[in-house]
Amino acid sequence: MNSTANQILVIFGASGDLTNRKLIPALYDLYCQEMLPENFAVLGVSRSEYSDESFREKILPGIKEFANKKASQEEKVQDFLDCIFYQSIDTQSVDDYGTLKTRLEEINARCKTDGNYIFYLSTPPSLYSVIPSLLAAHGLHKEGKGIFRRLIIEKPFGYDLASAKTLNKDLLKHFREHQIYRIDHYLGKETVQNLLVTRFSNGIFEPLWNSKYIHHVQITSAESIGVGDRGGYYDGSGALRDMLQNHLLQIVGMVAMEPPSVIEATSIRNETLKVFQSFRPITEEEVKDYVIRGQYTESTVRGEHMKGYRQEKGVPDESRTPTFVAMKFFIDNWRWGGVPFYIRTGKRLPTRATEIVIQFKETPHRLFKDVNGAKKANQLVIRIQPNEGVKLKFGMKVPGAGFQVENVDMDFHYSDLQNTYVPSAYERLLLDAMLGDATLYARGDAVEEAWEFVDPILKAWATRDDIPVYGYPAGTWGPEPVDSMIEGENMNWRYPCKNLADDGNYCEL
Repeated sequence: MNSTANQILVIFGASGDLTNRKLIPALYDLYCQEMLPENFAVLGVSRSEYSDESFREKILPGIKEFANKKASQEEKVQDFLDCIFYQSIDTQSVDDYGTLKTRLEEINARCKTDGNYIFYLSTPPSLYSVIPSLLAAHGLHKEGKGIFRRLIIEKPFGYDLASAKTLNKDLLKHFREHQIYRIDHYLGKETVQNLLVTRFSNGIFEPLWNSKYIHHVQITSAESIGVGDRGGYYDGSGALRDMLQNHLLQIVGMVAMEPPSVIEATSIRNETLKVFQSFRPITEEEVKDYVIRGQYTESTVRGEHMKGYRQEKGVPDESRTPTFVAMKFFIDNWRWGGVPFYIRTGKRLPTRATEIVIQFKETPHRLFKDVNGAKKANQLVIRIQPNEGVKLKFGMKVPGAGFQVENVDMDFHYSDLQNTYVPSAYERLLLDAMLGDATLYARGDAVEEAWEFVDPILKAWATRDDIPVYGYPAGTWGPEPVDSMIEGENMNWRYPCKNLADDGNYCEL
C-alpha cells in the first residue's frame, strides 16, 4: 500500500449507475495496484435497503464487467469487498445523519481510518446544497489536527450563473474551498494532463504557442450515441450545459494558460482562471453570429434507422434543446490576441472522439509546390479519446524530380507503450482527492467565470426566436452552416472520421 492517509470514502447515491460503472471499479483498480491507503473503507449511502453483504453482492458484477484489472482472483476480490459497507438513510432527514455519524464512528474504529472522511455526492444536483448542510448539522464537516474532511461533487455545478453562485455560497457556508472538489472526469484523462507536459517540458512547442504562429485552435467532443432513455433529463440541459460549459472550457483553460510558477494545484488553477477571465464576452446580440446550435433528426445509416431527437423518450415534440453546439470566440490577452478558438460538441455524430487541434499558420512565402495544389499548414492533433495520442502534421518532399511537398504524420499513441498501464479518469481523480491534490478539480471562482461567459448565450436562446435550431441527420457532422464557420484560406474543421454512411477511416488518430 502507498503512503496515502488512512480514510473512509462515503458515497452518497451508492445504489446508482455511476457507482456501479465507474466509482467502485476504479477503486478496485487502485486496490489491485496497491494505491489505496493501508487502512481504507468505503461506505455506500442511499435510500435503498441493503445490508453490507447484499450491497457487496450488488456491486460485484460491476467490478467484473467494468474494472480494468479483471476480477479473476477470487481472494483479491473478496479482500476488497470486505472493505465496503452500506448504510441506508433518508438523505433529506437531519436525524438520519446522526445514524450515519454513528456508523462512520464504528467503521473508523474497526478499520483504523484515523477519522478522515471524503464525502462523494453521486446524487441529483438538487441534493448538492442539502447533504453538506445536514453533514454540518452533525459536525461531520469539521476538520481537526491531522484530520481532514473533503467533499466531492459531480457536475452540473449549477444550471446557469445565478444557480452556480447560489450553490457555491451554500457549500461555503459549511465547507471551506480547500475541502471542496468539483469533479470533471475529462480532466482526469491522461491526454488532457499531458497537455501540461507537452507545452511546458518541450522547448519546441512553448515558443510557438501564441498568436504569432498559431492560426486557430479547434476542440471537438463528438459522441456517436443519442440521448437514449435520458431524454427527459437531457432536455433540461442540452449540449451547452452538458458538455461545453464545463468539460470543454476546462480544456480550453489548459490549452491557453500561461506557465504556472510550479506544478501545484493553486498555481495551475490560478492560471486557468485567468484564461476564463480573458474570454471576450459574446453579447446576446452577437450569439447568432458566433454560436450555432442544432438537433439531430432521424436518419438511416448503413441500413439502421436512427431516431431524431424529438422522437426520443421524454423529449417534447416542439423541443428546441440543442444536441449540437459550435462556437467561435476569442481570448483577449497578449498570448492569444486575435486567435479564434472553435469548439464543437454533439450527439449522434459519426464517431466518439475528443481532440484538440492546434492549427499553425502557413509559411509567409510559398517556395514549394504542394502535391494537391493547396497549401497545407502544420497541425498538432492531441487526441483525448479514444486512441489517445499526439500527431504532428508537416510537409516532406515527394521522392523524385522537383520539389513537390506532401503532408506526412509523426505520431505517438499511448497504446504503443509496452507494459504501461493507462489509468481511467476516475482512478486518477479519486486518488488525487485521497491525496488532497485538487489540481485537476474545478475551483468555485473558475466555475462562476465559465458560467459568466455562457450565460448570455442561454438567455439569447431563451428569448430570441430569430436564432435558429438547425437540424442535422443523425450520423453526420452537424448542421451545414458549421462547415463555413472557420475562417481563412485552406482552413477547415478536422474530421476524425468520415460520415457513418461512408466507408473508410473510423476515428484513427
